Amino acid sequence: MSHYETLPKDRVPIIQKAAFGAGHLVNNLLPGALGVFSFFLITAFGMDPFLAGLLGGIPRIYDAITDPIMGYISDNTKSKWGRRRPYIFIGAIMSGIFFMSLWQLHPENSQAYNFWYFLMFSLIFLTGNTIFSTPLIGFGYEMTSDYNERTRLMGFAQTIGQISWMIVPWFWVIIANPDFFETQAHGVRGLSIVVGLACIVFGILPAIFCKEVDQTNLSNRDHITFKNLLKNMKGLLHNMGLIFKNVPFVRLCGATFLVFNGFQMVASFSYFIIVFYMFKGNYGAAGNWPAWFSTISAITTAILIIPVITLMSNILGKRNAFIISTAISMVGYMLKWWGFNPDNPWMIFMPIPFMVFGIGGLFTLMMSMTADVCDLDELNNGMPRKEGTYGAIYWWMVKLGQGLALVLGGLVLKLVGFDSKATIQTAETIVRLRLADIIIPAITAAMAILVMWNYDLSEDRAKEIKAELVRRRGEL
Repeated sequence: MSHYETLPKDRVPIIQKAAFGAGHLVNNLLPGALGVFSFFLITAFGMDPFLAGLLGGIPRIYDAITDPIMGYISDNTKSKWGRRRPYIFIGAIMSGIFFMSLWQLHPENSQAYNFWYFLMFSLIFLTGNTIFSTPLIGFGYEMTSDYNERTRLMGFAQTIGQISWMIVPWFWVIIANPDFFETQAHGVRGLSIVVGLACIVFGILPAIFCKEVDQTNLSNRDHITFKNLLKNMKGLLHNMGLIFKNVPFVRLCGATFLVFNGFQMVASFSYFIIVFYMFKGNYGAAGNWPAWFSTISAITTAILIIPVITLMSNILGKRNAFIISTAISMVGYMLKWWGFNPDNPWMIFMPIPFMVFGIGGLFTLMMSMTADVCDLDELNNGMPRKEGTYGAIYWWMVKLGQGLALVLGGLVLKLVGFDSKATIQTAETIVRLRLADIIIPAITAAMAILVMWNYDLSEDRAKEIKAELVRRRGEL
């Protein structure tokens, strides 16, 4: 059990936690909806699969470049409203408006027109989303300096964020249901407006209700102007060099890449196994079972796993909580062999309470530990604080893992012999698919445990760092 008590001044009020969580709901809802809607580029708007793939890949490259830049800008911003809140407010509005605009496509338009329209608005949308999400992540790292309160804050935010993943799987059902929309194209256009408006409403809440740290002691910040553009770029590259020398942070990035990449690589396999193994290729019989599988996973993560992991972190420390939760997820992956049972479909829910310990623990703990790492960076390298840049680089690793997972997941499907045109898959293909669904995330989880085994930024060390930083700044 932690032998330190969180001081009242270090506790984040519930209204601020809820507002910060609302921001994370948006941060999950937008990419989740984007993933579902992108499927309909092919089916509803007649986009060539190769061009659809380009529309998924090119914006990711742009996103990887803009995230660190936005993190650096946010870290060095000086305004009476703070370093983060103005960007979060403006970025939420931009994200919602341009998400709605992005999907106002019509199948009657030429393929070339739809391609360039979508590509242009993708880049504009991602610019707005970067302006919103990168400062939001950095904001969370600085809302409290207490070791355990950071985990409670991130756990609360991740719980609210899981609401998105309870909703997103049903977008497939809503868009394709003729009782709701005349065509899939109508469904995409209409539902995108609902999602965009929700993102504006919830996205601005952190900017309104969350309180920024006192900027009095935030010294040595760069002056961000177009005139200083070259100097600013050198400052960004210098900061990134310092960040990648931070060994605990590199461990966090490596472990996240492994766990998330392994999970994402086989994320679609459950759908294929349900349809082709449990229901013999009958999509009608499979019905809503895949959607329920995803929704129950999110509900379990929100109401059970995240609170348990937060408690584990307080009792055992963040490193040990991560190792234990990741090991439990490996048990869940193995239980899928028996859980996906053609004779009893309800068994698919049996592995979920174990399996979701992996992703549920990952972001709750890693975001909390990244906040600790930001303190270590200030100790070693001085001001300015770099929460925005750390957050940008961390989430760049997540996006890199996600992009790589999409490529490798397709490769694995090909290697196991999966035939997307066949109604019935061979018995050998099904066995190989089920084994890949279990073995790949279990191996990457085990590798992540090894990466984190020697992580040494403990609670005692974090308290020592905090005390030294307070002394340096001359704070009470």
